[in-house]
Amino acid sequence: MITKKWVLKQLLDDVEVAPLADSLNVTDAIARILVLRGITTFTQAKDFFRPSLDCLHDPFLMSGMNAATQRLIKAVTENHKILIYGDYDVDGACSTALMYMFLKDLDANVDFYIPKRLEEGYGVSVAGIEYAKQIGTELLISVDCGITAISEIGYASEAGIDVIICDHHQPKEVLPKAFAILDPLVPGDEYPFKYLSGAGVAFKLAQGVAERIGKNNLPFKYLDLVAMAGAADIVPLVDENRILVREGLLAINEKPRAGVKALIQSSKLEPGTLTSGQIVFTLAPRINAVGRLGDAKTAVELLIETDDKKAVQIARELESDNTKRKLIDEDTLNKALSYIENHPQFKEDKVIVLHDNDWHPGVIGIVASRIVEKFYKPTIMLTTIDGIAKGSARSIVNFNIYGALQQCEDLLIHFGGHEAAAGLAIPVDKIEEFRTRLNTVVDAQMDEKTSLPTIEIDAMLKLSDITPKFIRVIEQFSPFGPGNMRPLFWSTDAFLSGSARAVGIKGKHLQLSIRQLGCDKAFDAVAFDYGPLAEELNGGHTHFDMVFGIEQKIRDGKLYAQLRIKDMQLK
Repeated sequence: MITKKWVLKQLLDDVEVAPLADSLNVTDAIARILVLRGITTFTQAKDFFRPSLDCLHDPFLMSGMNAATQRLIKAVTENHKILIYGDYDVDGACSTALMYMFLKDLDANVDFYIPKRLEEGYGVSVAGIEYAKQIGTELLISVDCGITAISEIGYASEAGIDVIICDHHQPKEVLPKAFAILDPLVPGDEYPFKYLSGAGVAFKLAQGVAERIGKNNLPFKYLDLVAMAGAADIVPLVDENRILVREGLLAINEKPRAGVKALIQSSKLEPGTLTSGQIVFTLAPRINAVGRLGDAKTAVELLIETDDKKAVQIARELESDNTKRKLIDEDTLNKALSYIENHPQFKEDKVIVLHDNDWHPGVIGIVASRIVEKFYKPTIMLTTIDGIAKGSARSIVNFNIYGALQQCEDLLIHFGGHEAAAGLAIPVDKIEEFRTRLNTVVDAQMDEKTSLPTIEIDAMLKLSDITPKFIRVIEQFSPFGPGNMRPLFWSTDAFLSGSARAVGIKGKHLQLSIRQLGCDKAFDAVAFDYGPLAEELNGGHTHFDMVFGIEQKIRDGKLYAQLRIKDMQLK
């Protein structure tokens, strides 16, 4: 296991903690977490714990919204053919379904198109524009894509198709010549929140149209899709995103639409208790799998389906594809690890670049993420498609892989993405030169602080402080995700209560019961990937310090606390 550095987050001013704890009647540990998140007053805490749709930003603050809403309303009222052009991931599927159903509610003449990942690649393609021409499209709305499709949008415009871009990705220096662009990251855009998901931007367009036609509440029907997209696309769950995801989760748990309900059932999740984490780790892979291995159009069909029986049938297709995807994942990971083991240079490299002609392009991004977890190095995995090496890049915390790729741009056919992840294409005969150059770039930018995984901890905590009220308050911090992660605690001198067990496939994970001096209660705990420590713990190393989060679990219909251990230091 990789050694991790534990860092207790520092406050600028400790004096704010005690007054906040008193005013809220909470422990100092909870007040400390709030202050760390910029919440220092009773009013701010009230707004944080009770986020409201009334706090959403005005959609017309986004540049391009006036033009976009006027053109879309004209298309609806004059029965123009509208095509929603989405991406093949969760955010793209949810964005497409949201905009398609919203326009159907307005009796629009609307269709949707999702590119085939293996044939067309990411984003707006010429093949997609040809389809738009074929069906007589007059207005094309790209969702979760389009901001970098300069030539493709130009081709659509030349064909007489107006294009509205709804995207949230980083634009390039030159913007596409679209009828209107909605993207908070466009230079000069004054929208106050820059980190919406693709579905979030699509929702703002729907909100803008609804306000213009006097149907203000109509877009709120689709907050469940915004929540799924926001959680799955790993956008910061702060500000507007936190409101949208929280309200969307409430909708999913209270009355899920047919497709989402079928997906929850096929995933064997407990209905009514879905969390943002379960979207990320359970629902999202199933939606993504169909886009990785087959036709992502099926995912949109599931989300827009209103018949329960048909939704169950489609969900089974996604479940089958996800099972196949897992097998391909595992085979690809094993081959990649074997390749690394047999080529010593990778142990010296600062960034791992792997290429195999036969790897499935739909899974190499997932496998790259798993290699990052194992070696804590930025990783790029490439496969060959039509004679060109194409693949995915995944990074580590605080290292901008997109910026590193920019310094190798002359070797690449194209690339796109953001700080944590990117996609790229490169001539096969340039791979070795690319690997050497990229390692030089990464080596120059990476220091010891960046290369060592760090766990940032919110507060020291005694296990005796974990009361039912404490757990209830912690849960009110949800939904959890980037920018609003589940709080992490540091406890010292914990000890084993009973024996530790290695569980899961090949004993990969650790299950144990934990106590601490001064606390009569024992807590169930789990530590993923720490199964090998079971023998050492049972052999006498029963005392340890630990970093952990606290989660609510359901057993026999009752809620209980489980500690999710992130790291341990045996004594």
